Amino acid sequence: MTLKTILLSACSVLAMAGLASAETLTIATVNNGDMIRMQKLTDDFKAKNPGIDLEWVTLEENVLRQKVTTDIATKGGQFDVLTIGTYEVPIWAKQGWLLPLDNLGADYDVNDLLPAIRSGLTGDDGKLYAAPFYGESSMVMYRKDLMEKAGLTMPDAPTWDFIADAARKMTDKANEVYGICLRGKAGWGENMAFLTATSNAFGARWFDENWKPQFDQPEWKNTLEFYVNLMKDAGPPGASSNGFNENLALFQTGKCGMWIDATVAASFVSNPKESTVADKVGYALAPDTGLGKRGNWLWAWNLAIPAGTKKADAAEKFISWATGKDYLKLVADKDGWANVPPGTRTSLYENPEYQKAAPFAKMTLDSINAADPKNPSVKPVPYVGVQFVAIPEFQGIGTAVGQQFSAALAGQVSVDQALKNAQQLTEREMMKAGYIK
Repeated sequence: MTLKTILLSACSVLAMAGLASAETLTIATVNNGDMIRMQKLTDDFKAKNPGIDLEWVTLEENVLRQKVTTDIATKGGQFDVLTIGTYEVPIWAKQGWLLPLDNLGADYDVNDLLPAIRSGLTGDDGKLYAAPFYGESSMVMYRKDLMEKAGLTMPDAPTWDFIADAARKMTDKANEVYGICLRGKAGWGENMAFLTATSNAFGARWFDENWKPQFDQPEWKNTLEFYVNLMKDAGPPGASSNGFNENLALFQTGKCGMWIDATVAASFVSNPKESTVADKVGYALAPDTGLGKRGNWLWAWNLAIPAGTKKADAAEKFISWATGKDYLKLVADKDGWANVPPGTRTSLYENPEYQKAAPFAKMTLDSINAADPKNPSVKPVPYVGVQFVAIPEFQGIGTAVGQQFSAALAGQVSVDQALKNAQQLTEREMMKAGYIK
């Protein structure tokens, strides 16, 4: 064997040893702009953590939920870091499926996380089980010019009665301008996200303290009748098919006087490259009825560690990097403050550079802070969640109820019949699942 061969062989062994010592994290994430941007910036993480490699599994939202849920429930061990929503965190933490984030580092500053967002990610033991990558609530986005034309001034904290009156006055069906655009498309994360949050303001709740469904109570009838009548008078045609994206398109093309939806939409409707009404948009808190609760929801995409991973230390280092303060500055340096993931940290909303880049920042923060996932409704409830109920059965039940309410909006069934059907199907599922004895 020649000296050259020996040297080459030695180099090869050393290289293999180096590869063997590198730990590879498999990260399951959702296919959206913020997460794609994060993948492009991970050279910063690798430079600070040379012993850790990253492998990405990027999926559409519904596929991600299915794959991640199956993997964690069967202890498949396919992923080391999961991207999950506020809905999953308390359920999976209670099941023992997630590891607590106890070692995010001295400079992470957990107390800087917005209290409302942090609350939804904290277990009964007071530990954090996921770290928020970005967060949102819901708020009113409205046309200032149409509001002025109607002779009205939008309060920062409107009531539903004001919104309904303004919507009817702003409607000009002959010119395809509708006073209000609201979700009508069936689904637990579509119309039921909006209607559940709205029902909280009307004093309604999904279940009483004994898990008995409450669709046969007057508060739900008031909610659904109010919504159906308002949309009939001041909403666009075909509203029962409209979700977030459809209403966004209507608003951006000047066909909506008001739109109540996710705070994350503010950057879209105020972007002159995407919106024909960008210079005419104002913002207000989601409405109330004077009972002490506003109709604003609370959501975050979060990073969490499944209990089955053997790489928990490396996974926690990655989560600390991706959700820490330095990451926000990294995005700002690369892409500008307007593109920083919103809705997670108090310090971001105290930053004058961000305030200048995002004129909707204060209303977004106020909306997030007004949400209380542990006490979402006027009356006491046995569940956590503002626009959802944090139990495993809710995805199926919520979508089935959403189909009934979408049918009522379309005029296919009466409000009373939709509520009766919702009560029966929810009772049946809750008895089957053992919540009601």
